[in-house]
Amino acid sequence: MRLAGKRALVTGGRQGIGRGIVDAFAREGAAVTTCGRGPRPDGLAEDVIWYTLDVTDADAVERLANEADGIDILVNNAGVQVEKTVPDSSDADWDAVIGTNCRGVFNMCRAFIPRMPQGGSIINIGSISGRVADPSMALYNASKAFVHGLTRSIAVDHGPRIRCNAICPGWIETGMLDAGFDLARDPQAARQDALTRHATRRFGRPEDIASMAVWLASDEAGFATGQMFTVDGGMTAASPLNPGLF
Repeated sequence: MRLAGKRALVTGGRQGIGRGIVDAFAREGAAVTTCGRGPRPDGLAEDVIWYTLDVTDADAVERLANEADGIDILVNNAGVQVEKTVPDSSDADWDAVIGTNCRGVFNMCRAFIPRMPQGGSIINIGSISGRVADPSMALYNASKAFVHGLTRSIAVDHGPRIRCNAICPGWIETGMLDAGFDLARDPQAARQDALTRHATRRFGRPEDIASMAVWLASDEAGFATGQMFTVDGGMTAASPLNPGLF
């Protein structure tokens, strides 16, 4: 029960990584609130509070901050992915990806930082795509680089009262992963090639990211701030050579 007595808010908690973090925080004793654009999802634990919220709406975020009346842990997980290059991306794509992945994180941090107590922890969900570019993911790659930069700035500006870190997942078994492989000429071959590039020989699962989030939210991580924690099964540790060929 590493989070007993702590109040946590997780954006984008309907499914995938966000839902994994919500469930893990609740198991560790936190009082958890989560949110998303639609109605309350099925299967969410009864003691988890749900808000319908669009994080791109600064006024709605401010109202939630007033209603929540202070939290100890903020996880900015809500995110959007569009699989396009720069010339193919429309203004609507820009608004969707940059609006959620950049402005949404900014809105949440701006509203909640003044209300967080000493010892608060902000965890932003970045990506290895903020460090290395996945093909045909121009806006998504750029948005995650923004998240990494904002993470460092918050850590510097608001320590020691608040710690701020980012988790940089690799390829996690969610709908976003499938959408990425669908871009390949042979999606099944691309998936198999990707697996051989992981030292773990598997893709990640939401609970892999949730485990890191629990540690960063806990007092055990009291000396960790301003850092990007890569959780990718060893994929980015390897050279470009495919280890499956050796």
